[in-house]
Amino acid sequence: MSIQQQRPLTDSSSSSSSSWDCTLPGPPSRNNGGSADLSPSGLLAYASGSSITVIDTHSMQLVLVIPLPPPSSHSSTSNLASNSSLSPFVTSVRWSPHPLRRDLLSHDPSTSPSHLLLASGDRQGRIAILDLRVKAPLLFLETDSNAKLGIQDLCWIHTRLDYWILAALAGPSLLSLYNVSTGRCFFKYDASPEFFSCIQRDPFDARHFCALGLKGFLLSVRVVGDTSENDVVLKELMIRTDSTDMQKLERDMSGAGAGTPNTSPALAVFPQYIARLAFSPHWKHLVFVTFPREFFVFDLQYETALFTAGLPRGCGKFMDVLPDPNIESIYCAHLDGRLSTWRRKEGEQVHVMCMMEELIPSIGTSVPSPSVLAVVISLSDSTLQNVHKHCSDSDVPHACAVDMDFDNPFDFCDESNVISKTHLISISDDGKLWNWLLTAEATGDAQKDIKNLGTDINKLQLSETKAETKVTSANDNAVKQSDDVLFKISLVGQLQLLSSTVTMLAVPSPSLTATLARGGNYPAVAVPLIALGTQNGTIDVIDVSANAVASSFSAHSGVVRGLRWLGNSRLVSFSYTQGNEKTGGYINRLVVTCLRSGLNRTFRVLQKPERAPIRALRASSSGRYLLILFRDAPVEVWAMTKTPIMLRSLALPFTVLEWTLPTVPRPLQNGPSRQSLLSKEGTAAETSSPTKASSTDSKVSSEGSHDDSSESFAFALVNGALGVFEVHGRRIRDFRPKWPSASFVPSDGLVTAMAYRLPHVVMGDRSGNIRWWDVTTGQSSSFNTHREGIRRIKFSPVVPGDRSRGRIAVLFYDNTFSVFDLDSQDPLANSLLQPQHPGTLVLELDWLPLRTDKNDPLVLCIAGADSSFRLFEVNISDKRPGYGPQARSLKERFRPMPLCSPILLPTPHALALRMILQLGVKPSFFSLCATIMDRRPGEITRNVSSVADLRSYMIDVPPVGDSVVPELLLKVLEPYRKEGCLLDGERASLYANVSEGSAIRFAFAAAIFGESSEALFWLQLPQALKHLMNKLVHKSPQRLPEPASTSEVDDVAMLSRITSKGKSIPGTEKRNGLQHKGQLRLMAFEQQELWESASERIPWHEKLEGEEAIQNRVHELVSVGNLEAAVSLLLSTPPESSYFNANALRAVALSSAVSRSLLELAVKVVAANMVRTDRSLSGTHLLCAVGRYQEACSQLQDAGCWTDAATLAATHLKGSDYARVLQRWAEHVLHTEHNIWRALILYVAAGALQEALAALREAQQPDTAAMFILACREIHAEFIAALDLDDESGLSMKDKLLTLPGLDPENEDVIAVGEYYGQYQRTLVHLCMDSQPFSD
Repeated sequence: MSIQQQRPLTDSSSSSSSSWDCTLPGPPSRNNGGSADLSPSGLLAYASGSSITVIDTHSMQLVLVIPLPPPSSHSSTSNLASNSSLSPFVTSVRWSPHPLRRDLLSHDPSTSPSHLLLASGDRQGRIAILDLRVKAPLLFLETDSNAKLGIQDLCWIHTRLDYWILAALAGPSLLSLYNVSTGRCFFKYDASPEFFSCIQRDPFDARHFCALGLKGFLLSVRVVGDTSENDVVLKELMIRTDSTDMQKLERDMSGAGAGTPNTSPALAVFPQYIARLAFSPHWKHLVFVTFPREFFVFDLQYETALFTAGLPRGCGKFMDVLPDPNIESIYCAHLDGRLSTWRRKEGEQVHVMCMMEELIPSIGTSVPSPSVLAVVISLSDSTLQNVHKHCSDSDVPHACAVDMDFDNPFDFCDESNVISKTHLISISDDGKLWNWLLTAEATGDAQKDIKNLGTDINKLQLSETKAETKVTSANDNAVKQSDDVLFKISLVGQLQLLSSTVTMLAVPSPSLTATLARGGNYPAVAVPLIALGTQNGTIDVIDVSANAVASSFSAHSGVVRGLRWLGNSRLVSFSYTQGNEKTGGYINRLVVTCLRSGLNRTFRVLQKPERAPIRALRASSSGRYLLILFRDAPVEVWAMTKTPIMLRSLALPFTVLEWTLPTVPRPLQNGPSRQSLLSKEGTAAETSSPTKASSTDSKVSSEGSHDDSSESFAFALVNGALGVFEVHGRRIRDFRPKWPSASFVPSDGLVTAMAYRLPHVVMGDRSGNIRWWDVTTGQSSSFNTHREGIRRIKFSPVVPGDRSRGRIAVLFYDNTFSVFDLDSQDPLANSLLQPQHPGTLVLELDWLPLRTDKNDPLVLCIAGADSSFRLFEVNISDKRPGYGPQARSLKERFRPMPLCSPILLPTPHALALRMILQLGVKPSFFSLCATIMDRRPGEITRNVSSVADLRSYMIDVPPVGDSVVPELLLKVLEPYRKEGCLLDGERASLYANVSEGSAIRFAFAAAIFGESSEALFWLQLPQALKHLMNKLVHKSPQRLPEPASTSEVDDVAMLSRITSKGKSIPGTEKRNGLQHKGQLRLMAFEQQELWESASERIPWHEKLEGEEAIQNRVHELVSVGNLEAAVSLLLSTPPESSYFNANALRAVALSSAVSRSLLELAVKVVAANMVRTDRSLSGTHLLCAVGRYQEACSQLQDAGCWTDAATLAATHLKGSDYARVLQRWAEHVLHTEHNIWRALILYVAAGALQEALAALREAQQPDTAAMFILACREIHAEFIAALDLDDESGLSMKDKLLTLPGLDPENEDVIAVGEYYGQYQRTLVHLCMDSQPFSD
């Protein structure tokens, strides 16, 4: 797919902010519609406010946050006005299914969009395509900006082999299809008056999707192109649901709306009325549907519901439905935070609830309890479990020799009775993400039967005889214990982000005095912590070096209205509540929180409510003193000792008060060490002009040397008067500053903000004026910002050697901010207006006090109105030589454990890891990764082999390509290996089991990068190739026996039998749903598999009534060869039916193929009628009646019934006849359904290896084509070695099979693939050398 890459929609200065890429999202809410999507590679994207958050679910760590820009303004308003607009809520998020691009010889990864693409929709109807590499939208699709139809849901649809379009539900009832390359909409469908709720893609056919409405409307859509409306095929269906509640909600909405047209999506109009749809990952045509009070299993082929269940008693309404990809279980999320597990009964589509659990533990949660907004299920677990099961069933000698890890979800070699394990992620509105492990365990003796089942099936694939007996026996053993299954759920991980809407922000800037009290000669270390007060009373402490919530304290029951640091280890905060109607007044609550002990201690506790609430808190830099400002009451001065003591009150009409900030530390005379610089990283400096910097430093230091324990604060009164007070012990005295001129006193506006750092006081008023004053010289100046009133002023931190000490950040009342340099000649002209991320309104800001060098950037801490927390670098141009980004060191993020997500590596490095995994590397290569995962950062040892020894990690000399390339790629990956960022311990242990088999290695490499379809292809390739080799040696598995003919019986017995449930079908009565092949059904090709799958569906439809249902049931019975039951159904057609003539004709024809007695009975029942035209399926039935199965399969394929044709062929054909059906099916799957991996399996099973190789070359996958040849040769060699042919004919046959047909080493295509792969390897090495290692 080609997407025109546009310039990222962010400020140009954002490109230099990669060293301080710290953003924490606010908690999600109902306004986000529960939008979340989990990629097959384990990356979770979910909407939180107007941003998209990406989480690595393996380590439960935050990867990045992408804020969406606000809508662009088309009017003539200024950019500033457009920047001040809020970004709308994100309501839908979908990962792009594009795989890792491997066509390096035709495109440059550095210039083309990456494979990490996201589609997002918001409440204003915008649809954006985002690139995680750019961290910004690549383009916005062309939606109707005037209508502003909010996006309800999105879905990617496959239309060509390498191209996907985007389907969107907008507004209440509009379905639109978009060409992503052009951004244009080429199809629209309006389902009014229905409300669309969700949209899902069919896992069996990526061209097909379904859209569900709240009232039961189901739209089935198949897209065959991307240019016009003629490329879309629609089918309207209806699910009979009880919509009484919905009708009541609509009446309430119409009464409140007063006739205004509704343009909002269902998630905004009916947030508590949710309908969800999910395709079955095991059975084609089946969908699971939930409405608030009902659960349906709906058959798209029969257009009817097979099963309906009401809401279980005692639990909340249905919120979502999640099929388990491993076993035939369904998980339903409920609005009250519960999860119900449903299990299918054997042999029918009836589901029984077998478990109900809470998704939010009741211990340690707040009251009221948080709500679960979204639940997603992991798909990567199923693929990796399939890999491990194939490894365990194979003949790899050391498959179970690795040390067992009983905490490993994929360790199936121990004697535990685990059947399946699946991870589930739930997202709650308190900012928490919960990682749950869902386990299915066999109880009693069932484990022994289930473990034997895998061995029996594996033996079946290698055996040429007694196929039916083995399968029936295996299923019998499994079914006996299929009901003895225990489902469990356990919490295995959690991620805490911001818990509520941010109301306050506090940055620690401890002074020299704070450290002198503890001893030592250096200023207090400025810890990399930021405190945030929230609306629910929680104080979240952010570790900016890790971009994570370090701790969270529940200090208040209401809104945190003030928050300040006391030094660098204590916090003081306040909240207040109004008294009751009788007493009135306010109840003020002041709390001191100790970060070391985690204790919250209240002080100034009064017995009765007060007249005035607290207005603000101001803490001195040392943390010794605290000013408590009240509304219309005197200011209180407190000494913040272990037990706080009130010193005195000040009855002056203060408007603002600010303590002085710490002064700039002086460099040590004998030269500062790195340690001393780090100890000063949190200090700030003065704001004097460059010419007076040195004199001011000496003056302040001399004054400070007289009394280091005294601190001062500046203030402004209501009448505009200014002053500075000094606090020393219990005494408060006038600082006696040098007053400015009389004209400096403002007369037109109150002072609303102030910043004070000796010797400068900077003030802002409600008219937008900024004034600053030197308290030691009396010098002053001012300018007007031409903006609204000023709410906050913050001095930037200064280190020795800074050119300017007068940079300030100013927050205005319109929630925008600017940065000014007061040392410049014209501060207004040199200002930086809202430098990054327009669309984010700022609630609070402050500078991050972690600078240690003059070349370090200035970093602002921002608390946004969207509840997010961000760090912004402020880059003000400086023309002095030697100052610039090139001279500063990058900030490295600390993580408690490595981020092991290979999909996030730069594309060349990701391809290098993929190639290394394919070619085979010893498990010891990843041992360092597991060591780092198990140790603390301080305990990590770097005892790694030298770069020269990296070749020893390769299992063997690569049989294809350049032998030097693997060593070069290992050198490229060495930095990641040292950091433990390649594979975590769980997946490294799994790779140790699979490293000996080529096909299983290739499947593992594909699964690691989220390409599950390719992984399933590699897992099925050995079976498909063995199927082909069995055919070549004329020992293919025997075809299933045809239904036994009934001997001569009397008419009464015949009628009695055929009007009952019909003939029993072998293998369908007892089948174990737990030991299901799961997603491997997508790759089914064996005759036995296809026949069993079709046979198992037949009992589901026995109770269905209606002419269309009978026609479909007859077709199913004929396909599996049960002609007797088909005749029974046809004879039951009433004479008045429009199908009677055709059914009578088919009954006579089919009965003749069973027995003469049944034919005679059919003739007696069916009168002579006129034969009229019937559906094309009837013609195939007649062909089956006369034994023309090849022609019947061709007719079915011509009619588009590809699966039915394969089922019929599996029942009646063998050898080359069966292969022709498979090959034609493969061509359809490749060129029409665009599923290359499914097509490859069919090609191999049909013996068309050259066509399979040609398909890979056409798809521009040189590495996969080479690995395909390598795997086929290895499997072929194992097969030949296992042949036991001692006679002369057997030896001659063995000689003929020494080379695979179509993959002969002298074949031109095979030679071309090898050369192309070598060229691909060399290009990859060059790209890897040119790419910098990914630094987190």
